[in-house]
Amino acid sequence: MKPKKRIVIIGATSAIAEQCARMWAKENPLEIVLLGRNQEKLDRVSSDLKVRAPNTTITSITGNFLDPTQIQTVVDQIFSKGNVDIALIAHGSLPDQELCQLDLKLCKEAVEVNGISPVLFAEAFAMHMEKADSGTLAVIGSVAGDRGRKSNYVYGAAKGLVTRYVQGLQHRLANTKVRVVLIKPGPTDTPMTAHLKQSGAKLAAVDRVAREIVRGTENGCRVVYTPKIWSVIMMIIRHLPHFVFRRMDI
Repeated sequence: MKPKKRIVIIGATSAIAEQCARMWAKENPLEIVLLGRNQEKLDRVSSDLKVRAPNTTITSITGNFLDPTQIQTVVDQIFSKGNVDIALIAHGSLPDQELCQLDLKLCKEAVEVNGISPVLFAEAFAMHMEKADSGTLAVIGSVAGDRGRKSNYVYGAAKGLVTRYVQGLQHRLANTKVRVVLIKPGPTDTPMTAHLKQSGAKLAAVDRVAREIVRGTENGCRVVYTPKIWSVIMMIIRHLPHFVFRRMDI
């Protein structure tokens, strides 16, 4: 019997991660391990997946996403039960930039949740995947990490850290069979961006973004901008000269 494909999703209760899980759950045979910080929310996601895909094996794990020891222990436990085909690191938050400027504790939390925590998880998974010489590690960054902007530079700095880290990890694993995918979504219609939607911002549909993430991960793409137009938008923003950029209200 063909072994079940194993997929691990960190931050499984996020809207994007949940949509990705639903798309993967259509595959058979499949085992999905969901990691989150809130058991009640994890149970909701797990129950939904079991209804949609009764033949899929679902496991839920809660933990502290900022504790290096606990992160390592959880990842070790996952691999003790078998290799992982795909790991998607999808957790994060969208902090209020002005509040981060006023409260260093909030600033610290924003950088840790959006930057340091994803890096720690990625490093733990990379160690096991490198030993197995197999697997795909996908990490969700953001277009915000491409260039610092006054509207969200604390969040952007954390995502910039993720970008540089993943680039280095891709270089480290270039001569192995492990694939590392950096995902850069633009603003997406999720609960995390509800305030942006209320202000009239144009947001991408979460199912479209999830579909492109799943496709890019399955194909082992090096970088996935989603929607794709953001690759062009951010290329322009990255290359704007400072004397032009400094006058922009973004």
